[in-house]
Amino acid sequence: MANIATNAPLYGGIEGGGSKFRCAVASAPDRILESATVPTTDPQTTLAECVRFFATAQSKHGPIAAFGVGCFGPIELRRQTPDFGRTLATPKAGWCGVDVIEPLRSAFSVPIALDTDVGAAALAELRLGAGRGVGSLAYVTVGTGIGGAVAPLNASTPRLMHAEMGHVPVRRDPRDSSFAGVCPFHGDCLEGLASGTAIRARWGCTLEELPAEHVGRSLVASYLGQLAASIALMVAVERIVFGGGVMSSGALLPLVRAAAFEYLNGYVAPLRDAALVANYICGPGLGDDAGIVGALLLAITAVPS
Repeated sequence: MANIATNAPLYGGIEGGGSKFRCAVASAPDRILESATVPTTDPQTTLAECVRFFATAQSKHGPIAAFGVGCFGPIELRRQTPDFGRTLATPKAGWCGVDVIEPLRSAFSVPIALDTDVGAAALAELRLGAGRGVGSLAYVTVGTGIGGAVAPLNASTPRLMHAEMGHVPVRRDPRDSSFAGVCPFHGDCLEGLASGTAIRARWGCTLEELPAEHVGRSLVASYLGQLAASIALMVAVERIVFGGGVMSSGALLPLVRAAAFEYLNGYVAPLRDAALVANYICGPGLGDDAGIVGALLLAITAVPS
């Protein structure tokens, strides 16, 4: 995205992931003035680096009107609770119970909007990416972990917490019976079997480093295809977008479509044709920028009208 100077109000966005935090200052979601990537290490160091970036950027570009934060979870999103903004029982070592917005709140007296990283990406893809022309979508990220979110979200409907699609149990592939899974809570949930962490634990490398005909590709696609079919059956969104590092090459996407088509087995009328499924399950229109664009969109919504 282009760096374009402007006198418009400025917004700060953070996409907080398991391996890195991406920070940006922009006058609009497609007008980023400055950005930086901070490795996800311990919470104090990581969040302090984010605050330092925004303080420096603000001194160069002017005051930031609001922040939007999309962070890995699980995280407490209910503002009425004492733990609002805190990570919950995350598998990410050292991050359980961390207040991810307090450092921003202490350094900058401006509104802050919070969502999960996949929630922010879903919002961005619906408004500006692969969701253009449809009324709803689910965004699934497959990287260090697996997460998913639906947009638009009916904010008026009370929820226990945000969606945790990565921890849905799946039917175990018989070829994969000896691998216990890496999720410390559920073992063989989606994240435990098909995340980047699970791939490396099982085969000692990334999915892209496996030979083209390696069974690992069809195993991972089988599990993700089950997820796509489940989303279609339970939520009935108009499109499903798969992003994240494991999906970045695009090679896995056709296998996921084929697996979803097989699992649906003609039951969902609008998806009875493989060509319709190919349009229904797609990659992100915004590429790697979906999360940070979503965070900036969150920031814009945080400014009182």
